[in-house]
Amino acid sequence: MITRVLQWSPRTVLIYAAILTTVIAVTDWRVEFNATLGFLYMFPIVLLGTVLNWWQLVIAAVICTGLSDRLDPFPMDMEIPRDILIFLTLTTTGFLSLNGTRSYRRETESAAARRTAEEQLAFLIESSPAAILTMSAQGEILLANPAAHRLLRVPGNLLPGKNISRYVPALASIPSAHETSKIFRTEMQTRGRKETGEVFLADVFFSTYVTPVGPRLAALLVDASEELREREEANLQQLLASSRILVAAVSHEVRNVCGAIGMMHENLVRSGTLHGNQDFEALGSLVETLSKIASLELKQSVGAAEPAAVDLNEVLTDLRIVLEPICEESEIELRWNIRERLPMVHADRHRLIQVLLNLAKNSQRALESAAEKSIEVSASVSANGVSIRFTDSGPGIPPGQKIFQPLQKGAEATGLGLYLSRAFMRSFRGDLKHDPQVAGCSFILELVTPAAVSDRNAQISDEMHTTVIS
Repeated sequence: MITRVLQWSPRTVLIYAAILTTVIAVTDWRVEFNATLGFLYMFPIVLLGTVLNWWQLVIAAVICTGLSDRLDPFPMDMEIPRDILIFLTLTTTGFLSLNGTRSYRRETESAAARRTAEEQLAFLIESSPAAILTMSAQGEILLANPAAHRLLRVPGNLLPGKNISRYVPALASIPSAHETSKIFRTEMQTRGRKETGEVFLADVFFSTYVTPVGPRLAALLVDASEELREREEANLQQLLASSRILVAAVSHEVRNVCGAIGMMHENLVRSGTLHGNQDFEALGSLVETLSKIASLELKQSVGAAEPAAVDLNEVLTDLRIVLEPICEESEIELRWNIRERLPMVHADRHRLIQVLLNLAKNSQRALESAAEKSIEVSASVSANGVSIRFTDSGPGIPPGQKIFQPLQKGAEATGLGLYLSRAFMRSFRGDLKHDPQVAGCSFILELVTPAAVSDRNAQISDEMHTTVIS
């Protein structure tokens, strides 16, 4: 009954309250009792408490008290105490009705909001492309969304009831609230196994929490296998490209040596002193064969990454993400002077990042013993491209050192870092230069825009066409 009254419109409540007040007043006026009927006004006051404010309820209590006083008179010595008692009773009743109504409506609104939130959360979980699982302390799967069934290759809705150790063993080893007081809210990368036996790399975001029925573990799984494959393929292509450049450098040196030996062999042939000597003729054949091997052009393998238009801002942002923790760990100040919008450049993204990281590693080693440790990365735009300056506050490079020559004495490891870096830059029409005029060690990476590459290709085509006509 009360719930039904609370669902009435304010107009309906006012009408019923007015009718009830009128009935009580008429009864009190026409019927004579030995006791007052003023307490009956509590019922219309209760109705009014569901739609009126506190001050309006006070006015209604005053009106009802006046009606009771006029229609059911008492002796003068009892009139004032009785009126005060009736007024306080009616006011208290109205305030109780008001507070009860507000509490009921707040609970109703909270319940409605909670149901709406639960529906939205359920929809989010059901429609999420990421696998979402909740598990008990023993690793039993309690809830799994459709994405989890697709990821783990489990048909239907059969995941609940199974143990997570069968699919992601690392999640089964997470301590529950019964084993430790620590609450886990973190992420990890681990291996998982699908129902079909296929192994995959999973990025797992999980948290532990406690419920009245026991500790729980919630986890969100994302298949990172494709990302791993792409990264490894990129590393493989990078390795192949580096190997080709290294072999090309060695072949270049071998060609020089073969040229010198071949010249000496021709001189001895012309002198005729060793004419008819089979060992000398065999030596000539070996030199000729070695020259042919060294002169072979190394071509790019099928599937190697070709230079294309690259967003330089994205490349430099990735570089900053990598550099900031490195500089913080080594106590190096990183000065980043890069404008927000840089033009697209003609380059290979992975090779360009490799060049920048190689320079950063060189600077990190050079700054280990430096008093002032800082690295500055800046960029300037020209008509045909972008120049990136990479400068550190280290001791710099000694004069006369051939920094771009491979396999030189005194270099770190094989001394191929700067040689390969410049070869990478030149492979997509750019260049890497050392600026000795700047204090410390400063390198400039010159990159060209796709438009400049197109213009250069067109110019070369026109020159070749003109040559053919001539």
